[in-house]
Amino acid sequence: MPYKIERLGVVGTGVMGAGIAQVAAQHGLAVKLYDARPGAAQAAFTGLENILNKLASKGKFSQAEADAAVSNLEVVDDIAELADAQLVIEAIIEELDAKRAVFEQLETVVDEQCILASNTSSLSVTAIARGCKHPGRIAGLHFFNPVPLMKVVEVIGGLETDAAVFDALVTLTEGFSYRALAAKDSPGFIINHAGRALTTEGFQILGEQVAAVADVDRVLREGMGFRMGPFELADLTGLDVSQHVMESVFEQFYYDPRYRPSPIGKLRVEGGYFGRKNGRSFYAYQEGKPVRHQQLVPKASTPSVWIKADQEDDQQAITALVTALGASVEQGDSPSADALCLLAPYGVDATTAALEANTNPAHTLCIDPLIDLERHRCLIQTPATEADYRDAAHALLASDGTGVTLINDSVGFIAQRTLATIVNTGCDIVQRAITSPADLDDGVRLGLGYPFGPLAWGDQLGPQRLLSILERMTAITQDPRYRPSPWLRRRAALGLSLVTPEPSLSQYNNTEAHSHE
Repeated sequence: MPYKIERLGVVGTGVMGAGIAQVAAQHGLAVKLYDARPGAAQAAFTGLENILNKLASKGKFSQAEADAAVSNLEVVDDIAELADAQLVIEAIIEELDAKRAVFEQLETVVDEQCILASNTSSLSVTAIARGCKHPGRIAGLHFFNPVPLMKVVEVIGGLETDAAVFDALVTLTEGFSYRALAAKDSPGFIINHAGRALTTEGFQILGEQVAAVADVDRVLREGMGFRMGPFELADLTGLDVSQHVMESVFEQFYYDPRYRPSPIGKLRVEGGYFGRKNGRSFYAYQEGKPVRHQQLVPKASTPSVWIKADQEDDQQAITALVTALGASVEQGDSPSADALCLLAPYGVDATTAALEANTNPAHTLCIDPLIDLERHRCLIQTPATEADYRDAAHALLASDGTGVTLINDSVGFIAQRTLATIVNTGCDIVQRAITSPADLDDGVRLGLGYPFGPLAWGDQLGPQRLLSILERMTAITQDPRYRPSPWLRRRAALGLSLVTPEPSLSQYNNTEAHSHE
């Protein structure tokens, strides 16, 4: 049965509920606001009226349009007044029992044709619908904060959600000019699932004493184009919130090591270090911006440099850079006794790279070839690297004013292991058929603000290269968190794009079309 949605009820008028109501009212829907907290719905209405008038005064739209949107909003004091709604969106506290209670109450109020949707960010839609008389009309409709600015929404179907209900929600949100992402009911859905990789890997790097908080963020921000690194992001969203999501996804995937959170995050939450909202953050802030200390560049003379990269194009690029910076590059198959040895491996640590290249670990550092060397340079020292050689490499590579970050020994530097983990997680999401490749990539760009979606980014970096990074990290660390996804492994082996979908088997699964004799 096709659905026409013109009358909307919103239950829960906090930040999310009010944002959803604003967008719906601006697009012509009649919206009733209900909240069990006395005065909350009226406060939301007043806030929305002020916001709409303020936006009109700034020229975002006309005053007539603002007035029309306000006229579409109505405060109701009793949930029974939602009886004529064609769609009710619940946006209350993220607790399963509380949401179930609201849905069971709504079923006594609305008619059987009314769609009931939850704005849940992490709870199972199937679990929310359990116990309802008509579970087929229940779906997830996950908007992101701030709703009027984040033009993306996850439409989540539970095990019993009717296809017509799902399609109606997609049509509605696309009518709001939002990107509607089709998601299967699964822990974290699409965006919160994909977002686990950046944060958990950031904490893993911190826990291994590879680099300080600011250095991890700096490499990913300057070197790879992220708007914020994992710790800046945790400060903004609230570590109490992100730690809860990390633990929830980890538990719901039955403790899969891919999603393992860090005890560092748990300890900070237990100590009340929630981030910017309570002033106990990874960073100090001035005028809303994190205070970042300027990294000092050592003064050091440069010995001759011997370079060995895993890939020929990297060898040429690093040689050209070092030459342009004024250093003498040795051309032999092995370095001289006093040479600065600069290696450019993928997936391994500097210790392993030095041993494989047969260089003196005391004279060896590694440079990350995955990063655009015109934007940033990341150096790894071995535990044996001498201070004079460390300073010489740092001074040389910073001599043209480009940022340089020096870190302790680590598999995959910072960028390689983080990007490989992000792409691998994305591959696992589509392998599980949680969503399509296109919806995954669009969701991550729009919902998380990454420069590219995981699969498009993986294609840009090279599936074979990323597979090699993951395989080498797994071999050295013996940590299954880095095991390659079958989606990545197969497409890398076949030379296919990571957005290549699985072939359809629907024609073979049609029992009416095939004989089983």
